[in-house]
Amino acid sequence: MDEREHTLPEDSTEKKTEEEHEDIMNMEDSLAYAPMEDVHPGDIVEGKVVHISNEGVLVDVGAKSEGIIQKRDLSYRHIERPEEVVKLGDVISVYVLGYEGEEGALKLSKKRADEQEAWKRLEKAKESGEILYAPVVETVKGGLLVDVGLRGFIPASHIARGYVSDMTPYLGQVVPLKVVELDRSKRRAILSRKIAIEIEENTKKEKLWQTIEEGQIRHGVVKSLTDFGAFIDLGGVDGLLHISEMSWGRINHPSEVLEVGKEIDVKVLRLDPEKNKISLGLRQVLPNPWENVEEKYRVGQLYEGTVVRLSGFGAFVELEPGVDGLVHISQLAPQRIHQPSDVVAVGDRIWVKILSVDAASKRISLSKRQADDDIANGALSQDQEHVEDEGGSSTIGERLNAYHAGSWDDENSSS
Repeated sequence: MDEREHTLPEDSTEKKTEEEHEDIMNMEDSLAYAPMEDVHPGDIVEGKVVHISNEGVLVDVGAKSEGIIQKRDLSYRHIERPEEVVKLGDVISVYVLGYEGEEGALKLSKKRADEQEAWKRLEKAKESGEILYAPVVETVKGGLLVDVGLRGFIPASHIARGYVSDMTPYLGQVVPLKVVELDRSKRRAILSRKIAIEIEENTKKEKLWQTIEEGQIRHGVVKSLTDFGAFIDLGGVDGLLHISEMSWGRINHPSEVLEVGKEIDVKVLRLDPEKNKISLGLRQVLPNPWENVEEKYRVGQLYEGTVVRLSGFGAFVELEPGVDGLVHISQLAPQRIHQPSDVVAVGDRIWVKILSVDAASKRISLSKRQADDDIANGALSQDQEHVEDEGGSSTIGERLNAYHAGSWDDENSSS
C-alpha cells in the first residue's frame, strides 16, 4: 500500500485540532452552567458567603459558579438587610432549591436549611426531654413567637405559672423551652416556658437537697421580705432567715439590714427535707461583738449608748449593735424612782459608766447615775470631752445639761 494513503494533508490535521479544541471549550462552558453531579435539589451543603447585596447573597459551595440566596430565603423572619443574618466570609448551611434560567443559576436557601436542622433538633429534644433556649421575637394574639430555627409558638397559658396579662416584657428575652407538640406537615411547633422552668427548678432542688448540710455557709439572694424575716433563694430552694437571726443587735424590720435582690452569705441552722424547710442565720457569719468586749469596754470608763428596752428592774442600753448592758433601776438616778420610765425612754441617747463586764455570760452592768456625777465633776479625759455632731461640736457637759433641762430633743434636731 502507498505510504501516502496513511498521511493526512497538513491543512486537514490543523482543522481537526481546531475542532477538538472548540469541543473542549464548549464542554467547559456547558459544565459552568449545568447542574453539578454532587449538588442536587434537596441537598443541604455548606458554603462560604462571598458577596452581599441588597437583594441577597452569593455563596461558594464548590460549584463552577456561586449559588444565589434571595433575601426572602435568608430567614423566615422579616429582615431589612441581608447583613442582619449573615456576614461576608461566614460559612453557612444552605438548602439546594435547584437551577434557574437559561444559564442554570444555582438557587439556594438558608431558611430551608435552618428549618430542616431545626426540625431535627426539636424532634430530638422532644424525645429526650432536653430543655432548649431561644429568643422571643414577637408577641401575637394568644402567646409568643420564638426563634428555634423556625417559628415556634408559646401559648399564653405556657408562658408562666400564673396568668400573664402583659407579654411585652418577654420580648427579646432568651427563655428556656420544653417541646410540647410537633407537626411537620402543618409546620407547627408548640413549646412551653412554664414546664421548662418547673423542670429546671426541680432539678436544682434535687441537687441542693443532695449537697446541703447543717452548719454549711451558703450563698444566696434575698427573694422577699416579711415582718418576721426574709426568704433567701439558695438556688432552687428558699430558706427562711428569721429576723432574730439577722443581726447581733436588735432590729425592728428586716429592711433595716436587707433588701430584695441583695446577695448574702448565710449559715444553715436547721433542715427539714420532709417539709422542704431550711432555717438560716446571717449573724452567725458576722463577727461576734462579744468576742473582744472586755477589751473595748473597760470598768470605770464612760460610754454613750441608746436605751433599747425598759423593764421593771432597769433599762437596757445598747453600746453597739449586739452588745447591751443593764442599768439597774438603782443606778438610773441619784434619787429613788418608781420605774425606769421616770428617767429614760426607749430611743434616748445617754451616758453610762461601766461597772462590770462578763463576756462569757454576755452581761455588762452600767450606771447612768455615776456617769452623770463624773461628767458634772469634769472627770472625763480630754479626748472624751467633745462629741462631734453634724452641725458642729458640743461638750458632753453641755449636752447633759440640755438633757436635764428638757431640751435634748431640740438640741438633736438642730444638730
